[in-house]
Amino acid sequence: MTDLEKLCSRVTEAADCAVITDDVNRRYFTAMKSSAGTLVVFPEKAYFIIDFRYIEKAKKTVTACEVILQDKLYEQINSLIKKHGAKTVSVNADTCTLSELIAYQQKLNAEVIADTKLAEIIREIRTVKSQEQIDKIIKAQRIAEKGFAHMLDFIKVGRTEKEIQLELDYYMLKNGAEALSFDTIALSGSNTSLPHGVPSDKKVESGEFVLMDFGATYDGWHSDMTRTVCVGKPSDKMKSVYETVLTAQLSALDAVKAGMPGKALDKIARDIITEAGYGDNFGHSLGHGVGVEIHESPYASPSREDILPENSIVTVEPGIYLEGKFGVRIEDFVVVTENGCINMTKAPKELICL
Repeated sequence: MTDLEKLCSRVTEAADCAVITDDVNRRYFTAMKSSAGTLVVFPEKAYFIIDFRYIEKAKKTVTACEVILQDKLYEQINSLIKKHGAKTVSVNADTCTLSELIAYQQKLNAEVIADTKLAEIIREIRTVKSQEQIDKIIKAQRIAEKGFAHMLDFIKVGRTEKEIQLELDYYMLKNGAEALSFDTIALSGSNTSLPHGVPSDKKVESGEFVLMDFGATYDGWHSDMTRTVCVGKPSDKMKSVYETVLTAQLSALDAVKAGMPGKALDKIARDIITEAGYGDNFGHSLGHGVGVEIHESPYASPSREDILPENSIVTVEPGIYLEGKFGVRIEDFVVVTENGCINMTKAPKELICL
């Protein structure tokens, strides 16, 4: 069963039909990238209404539903509503804007349901990956790992953070990435204590950490990894902090399995960091899902109740950040299995000194 067929089979849990217009979910369910288009989903059938700019591509690409050339959009949706006898329409609360909701309420000949049920169904479908989807994520990850290997020869004293960022971005895009998963983080020295810092003109100095958080996309599917390396010789404290983070990550990786609460996985890594005296310096959650978005369900967070289902993907990325001094983060991401996990990240993570 395709993901769109799964949505068709469950749409009545939310309403008689659903309207999806956001770029991410439209591409997820149709397998076509576009900046416009409306997916209308009924239990019996789905329709993709798209304008002239994309109609030729849609006819060749979209096979899971009927493709319709857009003319008068709301009249076309109303015609489908009448054809299928729908009385209620659901919109995706995660992405529908207030102006869009008002337009639907004013122009559609059906009651518009503005609750979270459709969003929950979509999240549940997207959380569990097929093997084909996992394979694409792995391809994205291999591109990123080639970029990391390249950067080990590029990083040196005197390079700026921006130069490191641009070189890594260019290498991934040149070597098969459709796009970047997100804005690459490349930090050095005291800036590495900023979990999501922005690359600057700061130059790398000897004895400093360089932290890189980055990813590539392949056919719309994202990868995500973080590595922290040292240029020159690290201090004893830098080595100690690095080993603490690595121990926390390896312990969490050993514990991952389907059915586990994400907050329990987070606790395993957090307890190790806390026992080492750095609990207050690990201020973010352990992990998040990755797929057609860089952050999606499930989450391994102390503040959430997510359960990790089989064939979901979750990052494992503990960190310690010492303000004004340095920070360390090590991130892999895994496929959750019945009795463990498959780590899709193959890049080395023992402390590398350049």
